[in-house]
Amino acid sequence: MPNKAPTIVREIMSRDCYRVTGQTSVATLAEGLALHRLPGVPVVDERDHLIGFISEQDVMGKVLESSYLGDEPPLVREMMRNEVLSVPPTKSITDLAQEMLGAKPKVYPVVEQGRLVGIVTRRDVLSALIRMRHS
Repeated sequence: MPNKAPTIVREIMSRDCYRVTGQTSVATLAEGLALHRLPGVPVVDERDHLIGFISEQDVMGKVLESSYLGDEPPLVREMMRNEVLSVPPTKSITDLAQEMLGAKPKVYPVVEQGRLVGIVTRRDVLSALIRMRHS
């Protein structure tokens, strides 16, 4: 029997995802974004509860400014967005794809009972849609 195409976010999300805390320096964050090739990451507390989100766009200006001024870039907590669009792991991939058609984030934290359990990207959703079409 051929592999069943994924239908919900849990089946395509990255479980071992890069995340930062509010105490993370923006310099460390910038290195992590580059290393993991992500446009943004969830910000969590010590219990892995989602408390914010920060994107490379959010930090680019601050890193540039701090390099001109020769000072340390701020911490993530000073720049993160507190209002975060997240999805449950049981959300339909096609429903999420519909939401992603607009000017929505490229990365969604996947949250279950307030805790970060993974992330899902536009690329993950697109790949899943292609697999769904071919099954």
